[in-house]
Amino acid sequence: MFKRNLTIQLASPRGFCAGVDRAIAIVEKALEKFGKPVYVRHEIVHNKYVVQELCDKGAIFVEKLDEVPNDSLVIFSAHGVPKSVPAAAQKRGLTYLDATCPLVTKVHVDAARHKKEGRTVLLIGHSGHPEVIGTLGQFPKGEMLLIENIGQAKSVKVEHPDNLSYVTQTTLSLDDTAEIIEVLQGRFPNIESPRTEDICYATTNRQAAVKALTQTCDAIVVIGALNSSNSNRLKEVSQAAGCPKSILIDRAEELDIDWLCGVHTLGITAGASAPEILVQELITRLKTNFNIKIEEVFVTSEDIDFSLPRALID
Repeated sequence: MFKRNLTIQLASPRGFCAGVDRAIAIVEKALEKFGKPVYVRHEIVHNKYVVQELCDKGAIFVEKLDEVPNDSLVIFSAHGVPKSVPAAAQKRGLTYLDATCPLVTKVHVDAARHKKEGRTVLLIGHSGHPEVIGTLGQFPKGEMLLIENIGQAKSVKVEHPDNLSYVTQTTLSLDDTAEIIEVLQGRFPNIESPRTEDICYATTNRQAAVKALTQTCDAIVVIGALNSSNSNRLKEVSQAAGCPKSILIDRAEELDIDWLCGVHTLGITAGASAPEILVQELITRLKTNFNIKIEEVFVTSEDIDFSLPRALID
């Protein structure tokens, strides 16, 4: 079988971030300490492979707290939950652990600070995403206003335009979010911004890495779940940065080899909730069809680590 040459450029950093590592570790440690089953409200992170691995170890995933039996342990996902969820768990006497990413918690804390100081809070994010649902749920319904795009930024009406603030979802496109913020700052010059960037370091770094790939790659594959916000943003950032031939796939088997016709240099990255084993799975599949040369495109290093909840630390 004739194999043509294909250069693979791997984005670095890619894949798991510290928040995802922590969330998965919380489920694994809870299983070790408390035994099976452990219930998890919503996917702990947006990746079917990760969820299935945890299911195999004894985790049971549910969408509603009502599905958790009495006297059970439940874990809240890395995306965060509305305040009503732990309140309901306490009312039922459930034991719970919160796997919310500390950087999402930081957004919740910032929003609460703004509210305490009397400001109306705008949340820049995507409607329906679990993180956005959780952040909006830090306030009574309707008290935090959601801004999804430039159009809404141009049209939003607030009662006190000189006493306004904003926070953002942590997994947005940096470029798109900057445009929305520019509109808001133009309309509301006194709007209070976060003390530090809400879009998380992992999102920032992975978007910078995929932009670097677009400089030399004919096509880019992003490995990640279709319901993963940060993975979808990687595909969009790649396309906007000059590589229209960019796709998002969950697993290697989803890649149509014919799609690589005419591609000499292929970029590969992975969303923050996609494990490295899925990257290697794709490379293994490509090796059956091409003579592979692998290069690493390094943008920055990451050494962030988040501690586990005290209940899991012996």
